Amino acid sequence: MNKYLFLGFLALVISIGAFIFTAEPLSYMSTEASTCNNCHVMETAYENWYHGPHQKVTECVDCHLPHDNLINYWFQKGKTGLHDVFYFSAGLTPELIRAKPEAQEIIQANCIRCHKETVEAIIMGPQAFDRHCWDCHRTVA
Repeated sequence: MNKYLFLGFLALVISIGAFIFTAEPLSYMSTEASTCNNCHVMETAYENWYHGPHQKVTECVDCHLPHDNLINYWFQKGKTGLHDVFYFSAGLTPELIRAKPEAQEIIQANCIRCHKETVEAIIMGPQAFDRHCWDCHRTVA
């Protein structure tokens, strides 16, 4: 084997090993809310969730990932995770974090999924159902 090819391969293995040791990437496959809080930019959202009523019954993934099928769930988890890692690592994270339209659709669907009976009562009543749940429930994390 070529000496330079071997050294390049060795450097790659050492780099991947160092990444796995320091970043613990497998932990990001979990559903633990504390994992989502690894980036300091999420501290406010994490504290809001932790001290709120949803903390007893949900994790971040319950609201922020689709639950229609496993393929979509894992695809969105990977896509969102890579997006977040890139923006955080590149220093592009905005001061005020807002969900993208695609994420808003997922969150809205999960609000409805978990609170189906309440939502049905609202739809059947005088309330127009043309806005997101958090338009009224701003303090819910």
